[in-house]
Amino acid sequence: MQLNLSETTLPTLAIWGLGFGAIIIGFLIGYIDSNLRSAKLIESANEKADVIRVESEKRMAEAEALKAQAPKAQDDPGLLRLRNNNGVPTLELDGAPIAAKDISPNQKQRLLELLSVIRPWIEGAQSAPAPKATPPPPQPTPKPAPVQTAVASPISPPTQPLTKLTEKEFKALSIINQIDYVFQSRIAGTPYESRGIRIMEGAGGTVEVKVGSAKFPSIEDVPDADIKKAIRAAIAEWEDKHTPGQ
Repeated sequence: MQLNLSETTLPTLAIWGLGFGAIIIGFLIGYIDSNLRSAKLIESANEKADVIRVESEKRMAEAEALKAQAPKAQDDPGLLRLRNNNGVPTLELDGAPIAAKDISPNQKQRLLELLSVIRPWIEGAQSAPAPKATPPPPQPTPKPAPVQTAVASPISPPTQPLTKLTEKEFKALSIINQIDYVFQSRIAGTPYESRGIRIMEGAGGTVEVKVGSAKFPSIEDVPDADIKKAIRAAIAEWEDKHTPGQ
C-alpha cells in the first residue's frame, strides 16, 4: 500500500505527528529515568565505599593502637657477646663493651669464670656438663673492709707434695684448677707452701681462695696483699702459657 500525500487529509497528518511526538516523549522519559536510576546507583555505591573506607581506617587505627601497646622485644646481651662494629671485633661483657687495653681486674676475673663455662665447647668435651654461669655482678659500691670468715692459723700443717701432671692431665683440669696448679708450683719451697693456700672453684663457677681454715669468696677479699700478689702472678703465668687456643 502506498501513501498518496495528495489524497491524505489534515487529520491523518496530525495523527502521524502525535505518534512521532509520543515516541520522542517516551524516549526522553526513558532516558531521564535511566539517568536518575544510574545516579542513584552511583550514589549508593559511593556511600557503601565510604562506609567500607571508614570501617577499614577504624580497624587499622585499632591495630596500630594494639601494636603500640604490645610489649617490645628487648635485646638480651647475654653474658658474653662478640660483635662486628664496622669490621672491628668488639667484646661485650654482661651487656657492656670492654676494651682489651683498659680491662679491670674484676672484668678479667669475670672473663676467667666465663672461660670455665665455655671450655667444653672449646675443647669438645662431652663427659662433664658445663658449670652454670653466675649472674652479672652488681655495680661496685663502697663497702667496709672485708671481714675474715674464720681465723686463719699462722702456720697450717704441711700440704701434700705437688704431683707432677702430664700435659694431657693438666688440660683435663678445669681452668680454676689449672690456675691453682700453677700457683702451687710457684709457691713450692717457699713459706707460703705451709700455709694451706688453695684457689678453688666455688658455687656457680666462681673463684674462692682458702688460706688455712679461712675461706674468702674472691681474690679481692683476701686481706694479705702478698698472697693476692702471688695469686695474680700465677694467673698471669697461666694466661701466658696455658690460655685455650695458644
